[in-house]
Amino acid sequence: MPRTSRFEGRLLIAPLTAFLIALLGFPLVLDLIYSISRVGFENIRTPELVGFSNYAKAMADPEFWAAAWFSLRFGLIVAVIQVVAGLGLAVFLAPLFARRPWLIALLMLPMMVAPALVGLMYRLILHEFVGAVPYYLLEWYGDFPAFLGRDWAFTTLVTVETLQWTPFALLILHSSYAAISPDVREAAALDGARGRRLFLNIDLPLMLPAIGITFFIRFIDSFRVFDNLYTLVGPGAGGSTTSMSIYIYQAFFKVGDIGLAVAASMLLLAASFVVLWVINGLTARKAPL
Repeated sequence: MPRTSRFEGRLLIAPLTAFLIALLGFPLVLDLIYSISRVGFENIRTPELVGFSNYAKAMADPEFWAAAWFSLRFGLIVAVIQVVAGLGLAVFLAPLFARRPWLIALLMLPMMVAPALVGLMYRLILHEFVGAVPYYLLEWYGDFPAFLGRDWAFTTLVTVETLQWTPFALLILHSSYAAISPDVREAAALDGARGRRLFLNIDLPLMLPAIGITFFIRFIDSFRVFDNLYTLVGPGAGGSTTSMSIYIYQAFFKVGDIGLAVAASMLLLAASFVVLWVINGLTARKAPL
């Protein structure tokens, strides 16, 4: 690329870069200062620098690791289920979408509802005293599981998250499936590849980048889940459903240990960068020679 073109490109992107630095740089610097300070609501304007003790406190806290394990397990399970379900629906419904593309808009409706509202809705539906589902299960079978209790809460959360966000995976994977050239499939069919062999040897390899990106997007989003989880079950009995986001929220607003909360959030940010680095490594393509 000519040097003049590079300079013009950098000049054009400079205003946006300056805006992002001003918008994100100051909060990030402030968070870094708070993460190495002893700070609460009483001295939020005059934090006392204490080094990396907040990080050490978070790393030594069993509740921190329990929250991290919950978020990791929840994110992985939800992401796998959503990608598999979205891929299956994208392939199965492709002929229907080709004839009636407006159906995709209907399937996207669950994504349009605020996650906090979804949590409240399912809390009303599954509540053991007023919920419709426990009522009818009791009427028909004489018993019902405690959907919001310690034993069933994780399964309930996975189900709710999957029902709301599988349409996202379906949208991305349907677009990837529809973008495969018919000529490729016709050439494979001439070589005898049909049905399952066509999907496994042609469609699936071509869709792998989209599958990887969808998986990691949903993993990141599920790993940092807060709103629907908090409104549906909260931290749970004995902290059984405390995610990293809820841990940070409690440390900040309930305990008042802002330094610990910010240190935990910085650790979460570092983990997110690691995931993004993995995404970039898996999806990057070699530059043409």
